[in-house]
Amino acid sequence: MAVKLGGGGHPSRGHSRRRKFAAMADINVTPMVDVMLVLLIIFMVTAPLLTVGVEVELPKTSAEAMSNPEEPLVVTVRSDNAVFLQETQIGIEEVGPRLKAITMNKPDTIIYVRGDATANWDGIAQVLAELQANGFNKVGIVTDTKASGEPEKKK
Repeated sequence: MAVKLGGGGHPSRGHSRRRKFAAMADINVTPMVDVMLVLLIIFMVTAPLLTVGVEVELPKTSAEAMSNPEEPLVVTVRSDNAVFLQETQIGIEEVGPRLKAITMNKPDTIIYVRGDATANWDGIAQVLAELQANGFNKVGIVTDTKASGEPEKKK
């Protein structure tokens, strides 16, 4: 077994020459990519669950779905005539002022009204009147589409 102690000697033979080690400047990004992929999967799974809103049974119609690139402003009327703006319960008299504040007083903003199929029409009509009184004329009523082959109810 031979050991080189690096004593005197000629520098060209490598006896006293010290090796210089440079610091490694590379960053290992593999753990960061793993964490990002896990976060991506978590957000992809939870995002649809966050957009449910207030639970109501929408009336069935044969109208086609509307497309809107912006996030919609939704006023919901439950069967007990409770009124919600997005997911916050408010009084009917607060609908107009709150929507004006949210839209920065732009009356051409589209407002969607969701009414429970078993809701009293009076509550939905009051919300529509409140929207009109505050200058919101672009109002859409949200319904659910009929499933094909579903029989229509006759009274």
